[in-house]
Amino acid sequence: MIVREKIGLIERNEECPDTLIVLQHQPVYTMGTGSSLEYLNFDIKNAPFDVYRTERGGEVTYHGPGQLIMYPIINLRNHKMDLHWYLRELEEVVIRVLSSTFSIKASRIEGLTGVWVGDQKLAAIGIKVSQWIAYHGLALNVTTDLEPFNLIVPCGIRDRKVGSIKGLLGEACLLNGHTDAKAHHFDYSQLIDITSQSLIREFSEVFQLQIQQRSVPILEFLMKKPES
Repeated sequence: MIVREKIGLIERNEECPDTLIVLQHQPVYTMGTGSSLEYLNFDIKNAPFDVYRTERGGEVTYHGPGQLIMYPIINLRNHKMDLHWYLRELEEVVIRVLSSTFSIKASRIEGLTGVWVGDQKLAAIGIKVSQWIAYHGLALNVTTDLEPFNLIVPCGIRDRKVGSIKGLLGEACLLNGHTDAKAHHFDYSQLIDITSQSLIREFSEVFQLQIQQRSVPILEFLMKKPES
Protein backbone atom coordinates (compact mmCIF):
# COMPACT_ATOMS: atom_id res chain seq x y z
CA MET A 1 0.00 0.00 0.00
CA ILE A 2 1.29 3.45 -0.92
CA VAL A 3 0.84 4.84 2.61
CA ARG A 4 2.93 2.07 4.16
CA GLU A 5 5.62 2.61 1.53
CA LYS A 6 5.81 6.32 2.36
CA ILE A 7 5.97 5.66 6.10
CA GLY A 8 8.82 3.26 5.40
CA LEU A 9 10.66 5.97 3.48
CA ILE A 10 10.29 8.36 6.41
CA GLU A 11 11.52 5.75 8.90
CA ARG A 12 14.63 5.25 6.74
CA ASN A 13 15.10 9.03 6.43
CA GLU A 14 14.67 8.82 2.67
CA GLU A 15 12.95 11.31 0.38
CA CYS A 16 9.16 10.91 0.54
CA PRO A 17 7.35 12.57 -2.40
CA ASP A 18 3.62 13.22 -2.54
CA THR A 19 1.06 11.23 -4.54
CA LEU A 20 -2.35 12.29 -5.88
CA ILE A 21 -4.95 9.77 -7.09
CA VAL A 22 -8.19 10.87 -8.79
CA LEU A 23 -10.89 8.31 -9.53
CA GLN A 24 -14.58 7.36 -9.35
CA HIS A 25 -16.07 4.63 -7.16
CA GLN A 26 -18.85 2.18 -7.85
CA PRO A 27 -21.90 2.92 -5.61
CA VAL A 28 -20.91 2.49 -1.97
CA TYR A 29 -21.54 4.02 1.45
CA THR A 30 -18.49 4.66 3.61
CA MET A 31 -18.36 5.45 7.30
CA GLY A 32 -15.57 7.06 9.31
CA THR A 33 -13.82 5.29 12.17
CA GLY A 34 -16.20 6.62 14.82
CA SER A 35 -19.33 7.24 12.74
CA SER A 36 -22.72 6.11 14.00
CA LEU A 37 -25.21 3.72 12.43
CA GLU A 38 -27.97 6.15 13.46
CA TYR A 39 -27.18 8.17 10.34
CA LEU A 40 -28.25 5.28 8.09
CA ASN A 41 -31.91 5.48 7.05
CA PHE A 42 -32.02 1.78 6.22
CA ASP A 43 -31.41 -1.58 7.84
CA ILE A 44 -27.73 -2.31 7.39
CA LYS A 45 -28.58 -5.99 6.84
CA ASN A 46 -30.62 -4.95 3.80
CA ALA A 47 -28.50 -2.06 2.52
CA PRO A 48 -29.08 -0.75 -1.03
CA PHE A 49 -25.30 -0.69 -1.59
CA ASP A 50 -22.28 -2.08 0.21
CA VAL A 51 -21.41 -0.26 3.43
CA TYR A 52 -17.79 -0.04 4.55
CA ARG A 53 -16.10 1.46 7.56
CA THR A 54 -12.90 3.23 6.56
CA GLU A 55 -9.93 4.73 8.40
CA ARG A 56 -10.90 8.34 7.69
CA GLY A 57 -12.61 10.70 10.08
CA GLY A 58 -16.18 11.92 9.64
CA GLU A 59 -19.62 10.34 9.37
CA VAL A 60 -21.33 8.36 6.61
CA THR A 61 -21.29 9.50 3.00
CA TYR A 62 -22.04 8.10 -0.45
CA HIS A 63 -19.63 7.55 -3.34
CA GLY A 64 -20.66 6.64 -6.86
CA PRO A 65 -20.30 7.32 -10.59
CA GLY A 66 -20.23 11.00 -11.49
CA GLN A 67 -18.43 11.87 -8.26
CA LEU A 68 -14.70 12.58 -8.41
CA ILE A 69 -12.69 11.22 -5.50
CA MET A 70 -9.33 12.85 -4.86
CA TYR A 71 -6.94 10.84 -2.68
CA PRO A 72 -3.86 12.94 -1.90
CA ILE A 73 -1.21 10.92 -0.04
CA ILE A 74 0.75 13.83 1.31
CA ASN A 75 3.89 14.05 3.41
CA LEU A 76 2.95 17.04 5.54
CA ARG A 77 6.60 17.41 6.54
CA ASN A 78 7.07 18.79 3.01
CA HIS A 79 4.35 21.39 3.58
CA LYS A 80 3.01 22.31 7.03
CA MET A 81 2.44 19.94 9.94
CA ASP A 82 -0.97 21.38 10.78
CA LEU A 83 -4.14 19.37 10.13
CA HIS A 84 -6.46 22.41 10.22
CA TRP A 85 -4.29 24.09 7.61
CA TYR A 86 -4.38 20.94 5.47
CA LEU A 87 -8.18 20.68 5.60
CA ARG A 88 -8.56 24.35 4.67
CA GLU A 89 -6.15 23.89 1.73
CA LEU A 90 -8.17 20.92 0.41
CA GLU A 91 -11.27 23.12 0.59
CA GLU A 92 -9.36 25.85 -1.23
CA VAL A 93 -8.62 23.47 -4.11
CA VAL A 94 -12.33 22.83 -4.67
CA ILE A 95 -13.30 26.48 -4.21
CA ARG A 96 -10.80 27.42 -6.91
CA VAL A 97 -12.04 24.68 -9.26
CA LEU A 98 -15.63 25.87 -8.97
CA SER A 99 -14.68 29.52 -9.44
CA SER A 100 -12.10 29.28 -12.24
CA THR A 101 -13.74 26.53 -14.30
CA PHE A 102 -17.47 27.02 -13.72
CA SER A 103 -17.85 30.59 -12.36
CA ILE A 104 -19.55 29.08 -9.29
CA LYS A 105 -18.95 31.00 -6.08
CA ALA A 106 -18.41 28.49 -3.29
CA SER A 107 -17.46 28.99 0.34
CA ARG A 108 -16.72 27.38 3.69
CA ILE A 109 -19.14 27.27 6.61
CA GLU A 110 -17.78 28.03 10.07
CA GLY A 111 -17.51 24.89 12.17
CA LEU A 112 -18.12 22.48 9.26
CA THR A 113 -15.65 20.78 6.93
CA GLY A 114 -16.32 20.79 3.20
CA VAL A 115 -17.24 23.14 0.37
CA TRP A 116 -20.67 24.73 0.02
CA VAL A 117 -22.73 26.74 -2.44
CA GLY A 118 -25.51 28.28 -0.38
CA ASP A 119 -26.91 25.44 1.73
CA GLN A 120 -25.77 22.77 -0.74
CA LYS A 121 -22.67 20.74 0.08
CA LEU A 122 -20.71 19.91 -3.07
CA ALA A 123 -17.55 18.45 -1.56
CA ALA A 124 -17.04 16.25 1.50
CA ILE A 125 -13.63 15.82 3.11
CA GLY A 126 -12.36 13.11 5.44
CA ILE A 127 -8.72 12.36 6.18
CA LYS A 128 -6.46 10.07 8.18
CA VAL A 129 -2.92 10.96 9.28
CA SER A 130 -0.13 8.59 10.32
CA GLN A 131 3.36 9.89 11.08
CA TRP A 132 2.40 13.10 9.26
CA ILE A 133 1.43 11.19 6.12
CA ALA A 134 -2.11 12.36 5.29
CA TYR A 135 -4.37 10.14 3.21
CA HIS A 136 -8.00 9.54 2.20
CA GLY A 137 -9.25 12.90 0.96
CA LEU A 138 -12.25 14.55 -0.69
CA ALA A 139 -15.27 13.74 -2.83
CA LEU A 140 -16.71 16.29 -5.26
CA ASN A 141 -20.17 15.77 -6.78
CA VAL A 142 -19.99 16.50 -10.49
CA THR A 143 -22.74 14.60 -12.32
CA THR A 144 -23.58 12.38 -9.36
CA ASP A 145 -27.03 10.86 -8.88
CA LEU A 146 -27.97 12.46 -5.55
CA GLU A 147 -30.81 10.05 -4.70
CA PRO A 148 -28.60 7.68 -2.64
CA PHE A 149 -27.84 10.57 -0.27
CA ASN A 150 -31.53 10.53 0.74
CA LEU A 151 -30.99 7.16 2.41
CA ILE A 152 -28.42 8.55 4.85
CA VAL A 153 -27.74 11.70 6.85
CA PRO A 154 -24.70 12.84 4.84
CA CYS A 155 -21.76 13.65 7.12
CA GLY A 156 -24.21 13.65 10.04
CA ILE A 157 -25.67 17.03 8.97
CA ARG A 158 -29.47 16.98 8.99
CA ASP A 159 -30.39 20.55 8.07
CA ARG A 160 -28.49 21.04 4.81
CA LYS A 161 -28.65 19.56 1.31
CA VAL A 162 -26.20 17.87 -1.02
CA GLY A 163 -25.61 19.41 -4.44
CA SER A 164 -23.63 18.81 -7.63
CA ILE A 165 -21.90 20.85 -10.29
CA LYS A 166 -24.33 19.57 -12.91
CA GLY A 167 -27.29 20.59 -10.78
CA LEU A 168 -25.95 24.09 -10.23
CA LEU A 169 -25.19 24.56 -13.93
CA GLY A 170 -28.71 23.39 -14.75
CA GLU A 171 -30.16 25.90 -12.30
CA ALA A 172 -28.06 28.63 -13.92
CA CYS A 173 -29.43 27.70 -17.35
CA LEU A 174 -33.01 27.94 -16.11
CA LEU A 175 -32.35 31.28 -14.41
CA ASN A 176 -30.95 32.60 -17.69
CA GLY A 177 -34.01 31.40 -19.59
CA HIS A 178 -32.34 28.38 -21.23
CA THR A 179 -34.23 25.09 -21.01
CA ASP A 180 -31.73 23.19 -23.16
CA ALA A 181 -28.67 22.04 -21.19
CA LYS A 182 -26.54 22.45 -24.31
CA ALA A 183 -27.21 26.17 -24.15
CA HIS A 184 -24.61 26.26 -21.40
CA HIS A 185 -21.03 26.39 -22.67
CA PHE A 186 -20.19 23.14 -20.82
CA ASP A 187 -21.42 19.89 -22.30
CA TYR A 188 -22.58 17.72 -19.38
CA SER A 189 -20.97 14.65 -20.92
CA GLN A 190 -17.58 16.36 -20.60
CA LEU A 191 -18.00 17.59 -17.03
CA ILE A 192 -16.06 14.74 -15.44
CA ASP A 193 -13.00 15.23 -17.66
CA ILE A 194 -13.12 19.01 -17.31
CA THR A 195 -13.44 18.84 -13.54
CA SER A 196 -10.76 16.18 -13.16
CA GLN A 197 -8.19 18.24 -15.03
CA SER A 198 -9.17 21.35 -13.07
CA LEU A 199 -8.80 19.50 -9.75
CA ILE A 200 -5.30 18.33 -10.67
CA ARG A 201 -4.29 21.79 -11.87
CA GLU A 202 -5.61 23.63 -8.81
CA PHE A 203 -4.20 21.01 -6.42
CA SER A 204 -0.74 21.45 -7.92
CA GLU A 205 -1.00 25.24 -7.54
CA VAL A 206 -2.34 25.26 -3.99
CA PHE A 207 0.27 22.78 -2.75
CA GLN A 208 3.03 24.07 -5.06
CA LEU A 209 3.67 20.68 -6.66
CA GLN A 210 4.69 19.57 -10.13
CA ILE A 211 2.30 16.85 -11.25
CA GLN A 212 3.56 13.96 -13.36
CA GLN A 213 0.42 12.17 -14.52
CA ARG A 214 0.24 8.42 -15.13
CA SER A 215 -2.41 5.71 -15.06
CA VAL A 216 -2.34 3.34 -12.09
CA PRO A 217 -4.35 0.24 -11.11
CA ILE A 218 -7.42 0.86 -8.94
CA LEU A 219 -6.30 1.70 -5.42
CA GLU A 220 -8.12 -0.22 -2.70
CA PHE A 221 -8.05 1.45 0.70
CA LEU A 222 -8.53 -0.68 3.80
CA MET A 223 -12.25 -1.08 4.34
CA LYS A 224 -14.36 -3.40 6.44
CA LYS A 225 -18.07 -3.96 6.86
CA PRO A 226 -19.39 -2.30 10.06
CA GLU A 227 -21.00 -4.39 12.73
CA SER A 228 -24.80 -4.20 12.71
